Amino acid sequence: RVFRIGYIELKKLTKSGVPIKSSQASEVDPHSSIGTKFTGTDNIKRALRRAINTEIAGMTQMVPFLATTGNTAPFIGLFGTVWGIMNSFHSIGLRGSASLAVVAPGISEALIATAAGLAAAIPAVIAFNYFMQKIRVLETELQSFSADFLNIIERDIFM
Repeated sequence: RVFRIGYIELKKLTKSGVPIKSSQASEVDPHSSIGTKFTGTDNIKRALRRAINTEIAGMTQMVPFLATTGNTAPFIGLFGTVWGIMNSFHSIGLRGSASLAVVAPGISEALIATAAGLAAAIPAVIAFNYFMQKIRVLETELQSFSADFLNIIERDIFM
């Protein structure tokens, strides 16, 4: 998609008949409200940058869910642990004794809650780190492609 957007912008530029200069040859226009005259590959650079940003935004759209799951699941497990221990102490208080039959159900609840929290958090953190690394690599590759594409355009078409 990044190539397609860059190519479409290149076609628009070559069809428009605008004098083609690279951004290094830009001049200050005293009559312009912005102060810089953009021609040549500047429009292509902006289109490529926008396309890369759109691609990265699409790739990172659901990654925060993994981060949230990885960060909050242990706390939910901890809450369940506290709840299970509270049930154990409540049972001890009602029965007046601390036998295994009284304490075991609450401790079992506590351990299940802890295990469930960790079972959700660990894969979420692993997936988050995996996908973020892949996205960083893809972003670097897109930036490199963009630079190479612009170099080819400047060298072969505009010079």
